[in-house]
Amino acid sequence: MSVRPCRSVLYMPGSNARAIEEARSLAADALSLDLEDAVAPDAKQIARQQVCDAVRAGGFGKREIFIRVNATDTPWGADDLAAAAAAAPDAILVPKISTPEELEGIGRRLDALGTAPKTRVWAMMETPLAMLNARDIAAARSPGTRLAGFVMGTNDLAKDTKAKILPGRAPMLPWLMTCIAAARAYELDIVDGVYNDIGNAQGFARECAEARDLGFDGKTLIHPSQIEPCNAAFSPTPEEVENARKIIAAFDLPENSDKGVVRIDGRMVERLHAEMARRTVAIAEAIAQSASV
Repeated sequence: MSVRPCRSVLYMPGSNARAIEEARSLAADALSLDLEDAVAPDAKQIARQQVCDAVRAGGFGKREIFIRVNATDTPWGADDLAAAAAAAPDAILVPKISTPEELEGIGRRLDALGTAPKTRVWAMMETPLAMLNARDIAAARSPGTRLAGFVMGTNDLAKDTKAKILPGRAPMLPWLMTCIAAARAYELDIVDGVYNDIGNAQGFARECAEARDLGFDGKTLIHPSQIEPCNAAFSPTPEEVENARKIIAAFDLPENSDKGVVRIDGRMVERLHAEMARRTVAIAEAIAQSASV
């Protein structure tokens, strides 16, 4: 099983060339070079050029590189998409996706631009309509749309719904779980939204743990100081890896090859847990390999 960890996705303002350069040495699993919210209107053009030049130059190691473009209905969206397509990042992160038709249109545009096959599309899930259409948006996953993942845009979602962002995020839990269910049903990755209070380390750690327990693959970040605790929260613990290896070994025994349930340390463990265990080990191995580079 081959997996690519996506525990930490750090937004980097595309207008800050120094920050982009420093990002090459940060321990984030992915970098989202931002042309949208983090960039003022009068800096959009220079940000686009700097980001695309940086992506073409490479040097980011095993970090997955996203370019977050402006929405297609903005004055910058079409040029952003064309420039990002030419730069060929790992993924283009598209804001304000609310319907599957929008994804299909972006897919057609990327094909017309001759975009490299490796470049995928991730959708920002951040509008009330997106919450209502989450299943249909996820179901649009196909070679044509290139859809590979969801990113929760919780700040925009709060603004548009008037929901408050509270500890525990009770007002948003139905939407978060709806998007997680849609992503899992159609084999998409999904990462949580940002935590705004950079100075509240305890609150950030709590929200990372909550997001992990909800089923997110990782979390988007707004400051490098958030990378280490985020990676820790979304990494399997040594005990979890040891237990996973034990489950795998038990089901790999010849005498258990046709069994749906086996007994391990006094517990009855189903074969589905072996599948989960293999993913846990694969993630741990991928994290270890990334750390060694």
